[in-house]
Amino acid sequence: MLNVEVHGTRFIVRVISDQWGEDNFEFLSRPALMHWAEGTFSKERFEGSEEEREQIIEAFKQV
Repeated sequence: MLNVEVHGTRFIVRVISDQWGEDNFEFLSRPALMHWAEGTFSKERFEGSEEEREQIIEAFKQV
């Protein structure tokens, strides 16, 4: 599960999984957030369909 919070100029991404628990990532700009999202959900690494991947990237763009 992913949760993105906006605190002023900061973006905090929380990734929660049964296997790893909770990981937090903090970004100071939208370009930094998008760079992380595109790297994390790259075509090579993403295990779902291309449509799912595009929906996730689009959701990050809407933040």
